[in-house]
Amino acid sequence: MVASSFDPSHVDLDTVDPAEVICYLNASENDYNGHLGARISSIFVILIISTAATLFPVVAKRVRFIRIPLYVYLFARYFGTGVIIATAFIHLLDPAYSEIGPDTCVGMTGHWADYSWPPAIVLASITVIFLMDFAAELYVEAKYGVLKEDGTSVFVQHSNGEAGTQQQRQPALPENPKFAWQVNEEDSMMTERSFRQQIAAFLILEFGIIFHSVIIGLNLGVVGDEFATLYPVLVFHQSFEGLGIGARMSAIPFKRSSWLPWILCLAYGLTTPIAIAIGLGVRTTYNPNSNTANIVAGVLDSISAGILIYSGLVELLARDFLFDPCRTKDRRRLAFMVLSMLLGAGIMALLGKWA
Repeated sequence: MVASSFDPSHVDLDTVDPAEVICYLNASENDYNGHLGARISSIFVILIISTAATLFPVVAKRVRFIRIPLYVYLFARYFGTGVIIATAFIHLLDPAYSEIGPDTCVGMTGHWADYSWPPAIVLASITVIFLMDFAAELYVEAKYGVLKEDGTSVFVQHSNGEAGTQQQRQPALPENPKFAWQVNEEDSMMTERSFRQQIAAFLILEFGIIFHSVIIGLNLGVVGDEFATLYPVLVFHQSFEGLGIGARMSAIPFKRSSWLPWILCLAYGLTTPIAIAIGLGVRTTYNPNSNTANIVAGVLDSISAGILIYSGLVELLARDFLFDPCRTKDRRRLAFMVLSMLLGAGIMALLGKWA
């Protein structure tokens, strides 16, 4: 620590190293101040509420006897999109700057002072995710074939999340069972292709959010006086993120017998409570303001920010609103989708004032 020999009572402003001042001001010990019962309750409250929020869109889409109005489903889906985008910029990128940015103790010492690392890590993360996404696209195209323009069926994903087929200049088909089998086989291949593309993008998205959930869970377990404010804010924070994850997952054409959606929902719901429990286990020794903790949190926040920026802007906004060939033509529905997205981004950005 640069500030180890720093004496705040005798400072020459003309010669003092600014890094010494910043490191002294940022230095602190473990802040844990009790409230163990409330902290333990947070494990179960966040587990139940965030898991329920994550499961809601999936249940609404997959359980036939539950009749969820279309606009309720659309609200959950596009509100969640806004939440994910705001999380990337407000809850990940900004904290990364406060942990390892140029004006922090870490960012002013050692090789961390050689460069502004948060945007560099975000750029590297976006680049890696793009290359992975592109490689997956090429692999799926090579395995399942490229969409044809000769009048055969093309698999599409409607803006309300319903899977189906759209006919392109479909000629009259002869009553030929063999031909019909070929068409069904192609539809099946297109469905599989779409599924693999979407599940790859979704797993990247959930991976980025889980990184973030681990960090905030640890902090909630050990934070000091801010606990009273942070606890209720994180309940909403995790619920909104869960709603976004569940809404995006509900649009993926899983087989109805697949257990994967439920497993992925549970994985998100368990991450923060487990991290809180770990934080409670080290509550008297872990210092979230130490250089090591700041470096780990700053790097992970930067990586997660890059993942969510790419996923939110490319996989969600651009794909749904700009490049979806079956985007609804209903202006009223489109306006509702956009307003839901803006509301999600706005509320999640507001939560950034406290967490």
